[in-house]
Amino acid sequence: MFTLLISLIIIFSALLVVLILVQNPKGGGISGEFSSSGATQMFGVQKTGDLVEQLTWGFSIAILALVLATNFTLSDTKETSTSVNVEKAATKTVPVAPAPVAPKQ
Repeated sequence: MFTLLISLIIIFSALLVVLILVQNPKGGGISGEFSSSGATQMFGVQKTGDLVEQLTWGFSIAILALVLATNFTLSDTKETSTSVNVEKAATKTVPVAPAPVAPKQ
């Protein structure tokens, strides 16, 4: 389950990077290079921008949800066996320093 969630996060992150590069913020970007392609003529520049923006928000929210889901799947799997060092540290007593004695005046 954890591997599937991590794989989805990686795929969505790569798609999000591509979508961010395609956006045309202020007269630039990769989408300006392909302005004569069929997608911009078919949907129009405004419709394509809206679709790219909605997909960007969608992938961002999906990545956030998947990261939270991985956190919950990790917290559900408790480790039953403890390390030898953890067991030794739990049984070891710590010496207590004697309290300082105030000088007589």
